[in-house]
Amino acid sequence: QVQLVESGGGLVQAGGSLTLSCAASGRTFSSFVMGWFRQAPGKEREIVAVVRWSTTHYGDSVEGRFTISRDYAKNVVSLQMNSLQPADTAVYYCVAGRMDSNSPTNYEYWGQGTQVTVSS
Repeated sequence: QVQLVESGGGLVQAGGSLTLSCAASGRTFSSFVMGWFRQAPGKEREIVAVVRWSTTHYGDSVEGRFTISRDYAKNVVSLQMNSLQPADTAVYYCVAGRMDSNSPTNYEYWGQGTQVTVSS
């Protein structure tokens, strides 16, 4: 059974940092694009960051503040989030898919999500 299990969410003050991690299991993900989407209340899901080998893709709103990394040996993808702002408040989802895309419909595997709340 394929599982993507997120950890590391929580409450942080504006300007602070958090690191999210996602542990994947149940199949081989080495050829997959993996990363993160997020969804804020009343908004559509949007790409945060994805990675496959040396290629990374960041959403415009997090470029320069967030860094994605991936450990292929451990099947773990992480997201270091710095300079967090209240607008970053959302449920963050770990994803895996066969192509790099801004569209959430192109990612076939999803975690259950972890809440990140940034207070002002």
